Amino acid sequence: MNIGLIAHNAKKNLIEDFCVAYKRILEKHELYATGITGRRIEEATNLHVHKFLAGSVGGDKQFVEMIERNGLDMVIFFYSPLFTNSREPNIEMISKACDIYNIPIATNIATAESLVIGLQKGDLEWRENI
Repeated sequence: MNIGLIAHNAKKNLIEDFCVAYKRILEKHELYATGITGRRIEEATNLHVHKFLAGSVGGDKQFVEMIERNGLDMVIFFYSPLFTNSREPNIEMISKACDIYNIPIATNIATAESLVIGLQKGDLEWRENI
């Protein structure tokens, strides 16, 4: 499965910790991330991550394009709900694309853990039929 990973600057440590904790599950899948997030995940976990541009310079748009091509099976986007910055990846654009194309998306640690554990158990195999 193809997993998209993206995080606002204030949540980069959280996504690193998440990927370290679930490395054994994530290593069995293809990972995609915006540039800085991807690099930090690689450094923290030694997992291979396909990297887009940084979110602030178009990586979020590349993310949406991959969703529109049905190239992602799930997205984990840790964003800062209390802090909006035009230079951060666009949560609204990405979550809307996920809703339109029926891609599971997690925007907090609780939902992300549920998705990844479900992925391990095979609960997302329906995505392979799309």
